[in-house]
Amino acid sequence: QVQLVESGGGLVQAGGSLRLSCAASGRTFSISRMGWFRQAPGKERQRVSAITWNVGSTSYSDSVKGRFTISRDNTKNTVYLQMNSLKPEDTAVYYCAAQLGAGRPYDYWGQGTQVTVSS
Repeated sequence: QVQLVESGGGLVQAGGSLRLSCAASGRTFSISRMGWFRQAPGKERQRVSAITWNVGSTSYSDSVKGRFTISRDNTKNTVYLQMNSLKPEDTAVYYCAAQLGAGRPYDYWGQGTQVTVSS
């Protein structure tokens, strides 16, 4: 089992920044990749970014590329999502998730943290 706890959401004006954190506990040695997802009201969940746990390879959706940066601190079992130049369309509940093996679905999810960007 892996437990994930997100923090760092909040209300920010357009153009502002927020940093989300996701602390993992439990069987963290089994994690292969961590991802950040978001879901806005009435919309499907979207993968925003991901990072491989050991190597640190990253990927981003086109909608956040150049504005968001994912990173991890393996000593703290924590993944971060630095969000800059925020736009109202970034408003959503943000979730972190853990994947335990290549090709597997994301097996474990956090409870989510609300990000609201005002115009």
